[in-house]
Amino acid sequence: MTRQSLPICLIGAIAPNPNKMRLHIECFPCMFRQTIMTLDRVDISEELKMDCMFQVAEQVRIADPDKTPAHITTFIYRKIMEYAKNDPYRIVKLQYNKIAMGLMPELSKLINDSHDPLWTASRIAIAGNIIDFGLFKEFDIGAIIKRSLQPKIAVDEYQRFKEYINNNKKILYLLDNSGEVVFDMMLIKVLIEMGKDVTAIVKGKPIINDVTMEDAMQIGLTDICSVIDNGSDAVGTIREWCSPEFIHLYNNAPLIISKGQGNFETLHQDNTKILFLFQSKCDVISRWLNLEKGSMLLGSKTFESLNN
Repeated sequence: MTRQSLPICLIGAIAPNPNKMRLHIECFPCMFRQTIMTLDRVDISEELKMDCMFQVAEQVRIADPDKTPAHITTFIYRKIMEYAKNDPYRIVKLQYNKIAMGLMPELSKLINDSHDPLWTASRIAIAGNIIDFGLFKEFDIGAIIKRSLQPKIAVDEYQRFKEYINNNKKILYLLDNSGEVVFDMMLIKVLIEMGKDVTAIVKGKPIINDVTMEDAMQIGLTDICSVIDNGSDAVGTIREWCSPEFIHLYNNAPLIISKGQGNFETLHQDNTKILFLFQSKCDVISRWLNLEKGSMLLGSKTFESLNN
């Protein structure tokens, strides 16, 4: 079977490979690149930066290849934070939240003028997933929004997405990145207008440019829905490192919307109640999904049992 003929069923199907996501050899240069990008933002001596690189290299050396890349990346960022003493991305996170908030009038008009506000808001939320400082230094968000609103994306199970949102009042929404969170807020507003009770989940501590409570408060998300942190500083959502409060919410949520590649990477085998919205931004995950890098995805793991 050729690559082109491989099935791209994302949900029920989101991952054609039945095995869990794990570490690949291509992950290593990416991890070192992320380390260098982050250390560029840290005001310490070159000697300390070199020492940090050696410590990161040791984390990579002892990495468990059966764990997801997110596990290893979390250990790496924890090590960097020991040297940084504060959040290297805090200022740029606040800046991108402000930039994204400046787009809200335009995004609101797109959604309100749409024949289907939920469809438009979900596509805009996927577009926002490009804001990821762990992988990119720059991105054209206007072009990404335009591409997200095309009739077809790589994996599109919108009708099922809409059906199961209609059939569930309570929704747990796992957020991903700062800046992007403004795009998520647009979708959350639509869900609330549909009568849904949404609880948004942020990280318990800073990790790359992931959303924390500070970001949620800055953009006003805390004014429109319940926002709770997961007690973790991990990339994605690694349940064994999350708080008991979050685990209770997660285990009892009738429906979960999961934003971002990191959450997909860590949760794709974990729960049948999850709707994934993200862009496939790395070669390893794109190949694992049999998709082109940069593909946009809206799908779930298994819809059939959501309302059982």
